[in-house]
Amino acid sequence: MQYDVILPAAGSGKRMGANQNKLFLELAGVPILIHTLRVFEQDTQCRAIYLAVKSEERDYIQQQLAQYEIHKVVAMPDGGEERQHSVYACMQEIKNSEIVLVHDAARPFIELPTIHELVQQATEKGAAIAGVRAKDTMKNVQDGKIQETVDRSNLWMIQTPQAFRFELLNRAEQQAAEDGFLGTDEAMLVERLGEAIYIVESSYENIKMTTKEDLVFGEAILNRRTGGHSYV
Repeated sequence: MQYDVILPAAGSGKRMGANQNKLFLELAGVPILIHTLRVFEQDTQCRAIYLAVKSEERDYIQQQLAQYEIHKVVAMPDGGEERQHSVYACMQEIKNSEIVLVHDAARPFIELPTIHELVQQATEKGAAIAGVRAKDTMKNVQDGKIQETVDRSNLWMIQTPQAFRFELLNRAEQQAAEDGFLGTDEAMLVERLGEAIYIVESSYENIKMTTKEDLVFGEAILNRRTGGHSYV
């Protein structure tokens, strides 16, 4: 069951405290972006990868793709000011696709069983997203004052990939563009259409590289998965 995947890669390293795109920072000597791309490059069900990039970084990324033998990237349109705009730019490049995934380029630890379950659910039901159950006690806070303790039994922390039938996500993106609506993720755009979205339980290791501390966690995950062997 084949799919295409979109990776918005036009972000910055502000929260990481980096003076460059955080995707170029390294884990075990390999750029974060390459770690993420390798997951999909090695998946036989992945048909093609679409990267939304900054125009001034395109040449450098192409060099990295060649160096690390990443062959499935078929288009690298300019990313927009917001993630939603970057995803929409990639959607315009995709042809004859049934299932499309959107994945954070800074989440290099997604595992194939989760991806395949998402594709299966999206094929059968239209839309499915990865997530994990909330572990911490949740409080509703207003003006610094706790209002209530929220029942966490039905709360999930949402990750990516998020998987959709292509026509459904395309329709949601177009409607959002027409309405001038900016969502926090693709699922939110699909929710606006009144469509059901299903959850696929992922792993707590599927973290997003956002802060310096995440780099430490990332190195630990890689060491555990590789037994300390080189990942270059």
